[in-house]
Amino acid sequence: MLDASPMIIKNDKLVIFTDLDGTLLDYNDYSCDRVAPLVSRLNKAGVMIVFCSSKTRAEQEVYRRKLSISFPFIVENGGAIFIEQGYFPFTYEYHRKDGDYRVIELGLPYKEIRRRLNDVRQKNSLSFQGFGDMDTTQIASLTGLDMTSAGFARQREYSETLNLTGSEDEVRLILGKIEEAGLEWVMGTRLYSVTCGGDKGRAARILMGLFKRKLGRIETIGIGDSPNDVSMLAEVDVPILVQKPGDCWENVEMPNLYRVDGVGPEGWVKAMEELVVI
Repeated sequence: MLDASPMIIKNDKLVIFTDLDGTLLDYNDYSCDRVAPLVSRLNKAGVMIVFCSSKTRAEQEVYRRKLSISFPFIVENGGAIFIEQGYFPFTYEYHRKDGDYRVIELGLPYKEIRRRLNDVRQKNSLSFQGFGDMDTTQIASLTGLDMTSAGFARQREYSETLNLTGSEDEVRLILGKIEEAGLEWVMGTRLYSVTCGGDKGRAARILMGLFKRKLGRIETIGIGDSPNDVSMLAEVDVPILVQKPGDCWENVEMPNLYRVDGVGPEGWVKAMEELVVI
């Protein structure tokens, strides 16, 4: 249960920044079925739901269609923000157009991240694999994604996902060398994500500024399950942590953090039902 949780009244100025894997989506099968009815109600109530995930644009677009969500979204742990043309009724800075999207790019391009990771491998005689080193079948086997979804996961633009095996010391060595190469890493629900320049918190902060220009005062909720959500949770009015498999929470400490009972989507639904009047 949430301890002494505040009540956020239903209005059209509430923005929910949500992680996907292990939070909005089921940890095992990546299904959004559990949250779909509630998301529909939130949509109809005017609540804005912003995906803020390690998933690629291609992956997120699948769930945007399934859940009829048309709000801006944050890809690859803050690597970029995708905003549909005309969503904000004013001019703002962005880096490129991509179809109907205006894209604010915060992270290094994928090719540059891959180049630096290859240098780390070669210069230090290290062995590790990222999604760029795997075929679709290998990614599906590693993650439990179906083949189509695994293909979307390979369409990376701003980050690399690493599967680091070996002892704790070996993993620590690899991560240290990655840092020396000017890259940043964070642990996600299952795997490590390597980026440079973007993080969920920075991207959320930029989007909040745009929402405030459009709407005036807004209220914000952030909800996640893993260390890669911490920067996002630190930016919102109400940070929420759902449980991981095993009915436990990630070891995260921050002011006003609400730990809700329920793994992944179960916790997501419980938190929203307790916090949001719709």
